[in-house]
Amino acid sequence: MIRKIEHVGIAVRDLDAAAAFFRDVLGLPFEGYEDLPDRQLRIAVFDLAGVRLELLQPTSPDAAIASFVERTGGGLHHLALTVDDVGAELAQLSAAGVEIIDREPRLGAAGAKIAFLAPRSTFKVLIELCQKPRRG
Repeated sequence: MIRKIEHVGIAVRDLDAAAAFFRDVLGLPFEGYEDLPDRQLRIAVFDLAGVRLELLQPTSPDAAIASFVERTGGGLHHLALTVDDVGAELAQLSAAGVEIIDREPRLGAAGAKIAFLAPRSTFKVLIELCQKPRRG
């Protein structure tokens, strides 16, 4: 079951400049940076009343979003939705005919289990399913 918007991902060429704009000009609460070496990303994280804004900079031309940044110059990349169980959601959506990018959940930012849905099946929106790690 989808619970809420977890985060909005924005791809950028210059993470420090983009983070400074969102922090200093817009005044958004900055939580810090996170490196995801296995996904070749560096992320700046902001919290907007419980919904994260993630600025994403590829750290390699081989990163999954590097071609998006090269092609578009950056911008809105994906919408992440919080779910209780990524595996169960993938099975249900696949059975409903939704094209799945990640057949199995993988590790994402902040230790979450994630999987992406193909924009061809979601009205041109790259959707990430996000299951937060259990605390405790």
